[in-house]
Amino acid sequence: MENSASGSFLRNRRLESFLETKSGPNVRETQKIPSKQVIARQRPNKTDAFVDDDGWIPTLISCVRIVTCYLAMMVTTFIWAIIMLMLLPWPSQRVRQGNIYGHVTGRLLMWILGNPLKIEGTEFSNERAIYICNHASPIDIFLIMWLTPTGTVGIAKKEIIWYPLFGQLYVLANHLRIDRSDPSTAIKSMKKAVQAVKKHGLSLIVFPEGTRSKNGRLLPFKKGFVHLAIESGLPIVPIILTGTHLAWRKGSLHVRPAPISVKYLPPIKTDSWTADKINDYIKMVHDIYVENLPEAQKPISTDDTKNSSRS
Repeated sequence: MENSASGSFLRNRRLESFLETKSGPNVRETQKIPSKQVIARQRPNKTDAFVDDDGWIPTLISCVRIVTCYLAMMVTTFIWAIIMLMLLPWPSQRVRQGNIYGHVTGRLLMWILGNPLKIEGTEFSNERAIYICNHASPIDIFLIMWLTPTGTVGIAKKEIIWYPLFGQLYVLANHLRIDRSDPSTAIKSMKKAVQAVKKHGLSLIVFPEGTRSKNGRLLPFKKGFVHLAIESGLPIVPIILTGTHLAWRKGSLHVRPAPISVKYLPPIKTDSWTADKINDYIKMVHDIYVENLPEAQKPISTDDTKNSSRS
């Protein structure tokens, strides 16, 4: 027994010596790396929880997905355009069908793109309200089409009618357009929009930044959504989108497998809001977004909210 144990011990020692000889240079090289660098290499980047691969295979897959999205949208748009034309005498039914089109098409397009998706706060997703959403990617449009409740209309610039397929269906679905050529005309357009919302018991969806962020960081908010809230008395439901700017960057035709998060926040009551405090309301809602967005999507300076009063 002792001879067997000592033999086993000697064999193990020879094996360890052999392994140290083979791996010695690597061990010494690792020891030369400062500990902070080792930790940095081991710790994944929290802002990019996916492999951002620009190789030709991921790019080809992305192109196939985008083309498939476009073809799928052409098919669903054609089908619902026929439905909308048949419902021309019934505006409220066109709004409803427009929402059904959005639910079907938006979900289909997100399935084709294949991004991991997490949705929170859905208990606040069926309110009659003004839904607002940060905007940094074409994917935001797909999500909003899918996730806003039936009976919701969008507000867009009047030029949207010239967007191929989508613009024409937007008008057929009886969504609202505003003339942004000057502030007074825009306010008049919004008042007409509010009258339509009150008359038909509708909800609204608005991008308060007024345009799409180039880098995913939150932009200053325009005044329009506050005017709408004061005129209609509807609560505001913030929708926080994260990760869409990584999944489909502005100006890019490469869709990446970045995880996306959608979070509905509790409604903000506006029935006591007054026109003399518009800038205060803008800052309050903007600050809510700053608190809920990840660091990579926060504005570089929160003082940018002051600039919103110029718009």
